[in-house]
Amino acid sequence: MSETALIRQRKIWTVSALCLAVSDALNSRFNPIDVSGELSSLTRASSGHHYFSLKDASGQLRCAMFKRSASLLTFNPKEGQRVEVTGKIGVYEARGDLQLVVESMRPIGQGDLFEQYLQLKAKLEAEGIFDPATKKVLIVKPRKIGLVTSKGAAALHDVATALRRRVPHIPVVFAPSLVQGQDAVAPLIQSLEYLYQQPDIDVILLVRGGGSIDDLWCFNDEALARVIVNSPVPVVTGIGHETDFTIADFCADVRAPTPTAAAELCATSQVELIDRMNQYAQLLTEAIYKRIDGLAQRLDQIQSKLGRPSTWIHLQHRELQKNAQALSRVAHQSCVSQQHRTSILRSTAQQRVQRYLDQYKHHLSHNQEQLKLLDPRLVLQRGYTWLTNEKGESVYQMSQLSVSQSISGTLVDGEVKMLVTQIKPSEKNKFESKNFI
Repeated sequence: MSETALIRQRKIWTVSALCLAVSDALNSRFNPIDVSGELSSLTRASSGHHYFSLKDASGQLRCAMFKRSASLLTFNPKEGQRVEVTGKIGVYEARGDLQLVVESMRPIGQGDLFEQYLQLKAKLEAEGIFDPATKKVLIVKPRKIGLVTSKGAAALHDVATALRRRVPHIPVVFAPSLVQGQDAVAPLIQSLEYLYQQPDIDVILLVRGGGSIDDLWCFNDEALARVIVNSPVPVVTGIGHETDFTIADFCADVRAPTPTAAAELCATSQVELIDRMNQYAQLLTEAIYKRIDGLAQRLDQIQSKLGRPSTWIHLQHRELQKNAQALSRVAHQSCVSQQHRTSILRSTAQQRVQRYLDQYKHHLSHNQEQLKLLDPRLVLQRGYTWLTNEKGESVYQMSQLSVSQSISGTLVDGEVKMLVTQIKPSEKNKFESKNFI
């Protein structure tokens, strides 16, 4: 037979026909089949189907457990758990993948990786590494934020977006690293130690997105755990999903459920800080108003007690100037302390303080003019004289005088010395018809 004839007799398979034939061969050879292994990459679809892999030390098998079978489970399967399943092996034609359709599942204990995880967790916990009392407290307003994750990770985009939204004024120092697989341990340690040496970093974020226990296994390394514990600044982890816990999470000072949540926890947002500054500004304004009202009341009390305006006016003027200067210093110092918080509120507070000072200075000037009207010198200008004896006491009746006594008379423009030569009582009602006003 010729070569051409042989080629014509050889069967050419289509892809779908070959997949079906292989599936039939597997079905006739193995099914139904029991398989034991460790759960990995477990996913629960909204349809109710479960998708996962069964693995051991040297191999893994894709599996699917459809809604009807999944609803009959008597336990809640977890990542890393060892199970025995019964199902049918075949080929998923759409992808040409070997697939085990699981009909039942029963637990047989924890997986090897999970056992290692529990052993390391127990060891470090016994050393007191997880003790809450040793955790470092986050700084409300860090000078810089350190970030460790993969360059191409979705977690990097999520964290950067959250930080730009909440704290765009805080610089971020990015130390890229692998975040998956056993080879990631050394780069993670190197990136963390690099950030430890950078100045002004007050908090470090260690983040990555979700994944299977294999994907996150690098964060269950003992060496990495001890590097995290020895960090000079607080470390915030956001590793995997909310239900994922790694050794790194227990060693960190703060554990966030997701990378985005870690970015939100590491610093107080700019909006919240502005709200606080607005509250402080309101309290400052109220304190200034209260201070001014108190000084005004004090001024009123002093004015009501003045006996000799010409003597007290100067003292009160100096006191008011002193209070005004003190108030101005307080207002200025308060505004300067708020300068780094908000420039808008500083300007408003200064304007209000200046306006109220001007009002009360005008009020004081008005009172000075009123007090001048009570100045005894105005009475002297109408022809009267102020008599005093040798002790400087006012002389206003005859009984205070004696012949040959020396007295002084104060006029508008000076003082004269006089000697009493005669004392003669005035006639009764002599001055009643005169107007002394």
